[in-house]
Amino acid sequence: MDQITVFAPASVANVSCGFDALGFCLETVGDVFHIKKTDEKGIQFKEIIGQELPLDPKKNVAGVAAQALLNQYPANCGFEITLTKGIKPGSGIGSSSASAVGIVYALNELMGLGLSKRDLLPFALEGEMLASQAAHADNIAPALLGGFTLVRSLDPMDIASIPSPPELYAAVIHPHIELKTAEARKVLSKTVAFKDSIQQSANLGALVSGLYSADYNLISRSLEDLLVEPKRAPLIPHFGEIKQAALDAGALGAGISGSGPSVFALTQGKETAQKTANAMAHVMQATSIPFDAFVSAINSQGTLTMNVDEIL
Repeated sequence: MDQITVFAPASVANVSCGFDALGFCLETVGDVFHIKKTDEKGIQFKEIIGQELPLDPKKNVAGVAAQALLNQYPANCGFEITLTKGIKPGSGIGSSSASAVGIVYALNELMGLGLSKRDLLPFALEGEMLASQAAHADNIAPALLGGFTLVRSLDPMDIASIPSPPELYAAVIHPHIELKTAEARKVLSKTVAFKDSIQQSANLGALVSGLYSADYNLISRSLEDLLVEPKRAPLIPHFGEIKQAALDAGALGAGISGSGPSVFALTQGKETAQKTANAMAHVMQATSIPFDAFVSAINSQGTLTMNVDEIL
């Protein structure tokens, strides 16, 4: 294999009660890598389409993740990369994570290393750390593995895959403002009330139970964030109105996607998801802030190889 085209999907992290631990994978929205082997060793970004990002591999999330892999598994060739960014950096739906997982997945396939997706997670994490200035895998794990994932530990890496009920859908709205993960982490409290910690843990345990048992009512009751959302909500214009509109439209629950500014809602059924997306969009239409809104099933596949003939 001399070239490969890879799709790396967007993802939602935290999922209200699972800060830095829980995430799920989205369909349709994502980054596309087209990578060719070259005679000249090293990593070269030929072009980045859709966003203005550094072509210098040392300053690029994908480049850092790729180099982490190549440091352990040296290649006897080089790689020319064209990246089409379908996820805006700072959007809160895993832009940096998609870049990190897409490239390590592609290099693993091109080099014939035979590593599993789980084996690739530590290399992708190196790239994610460049973007967020903190080690967390709640975006890279679902983006790479698909579905819902729970990060029990980073050292050693311990990721649990969680089933998704068949009728679970997500509605996501992305206000076009940039909110960097590193900045959003600065507003968080260093200590939390003991009683809030207990309730947050109970919510997370109940949410996981609801996902396993397809208990939509339990999922709904569990989508409550006592620790992070109250601190970050002021950073997102009209967040309270967007969330209330989602709930009024029949969503099981809604919250901040990752560090924001995107807002997600989970629903039972695609029709309710579309109604929810329309309700959230209606709030934004009354503002001067441009936005995107979309509906997605839970993507069970994660990062995957596309047909090389599917031109970027």
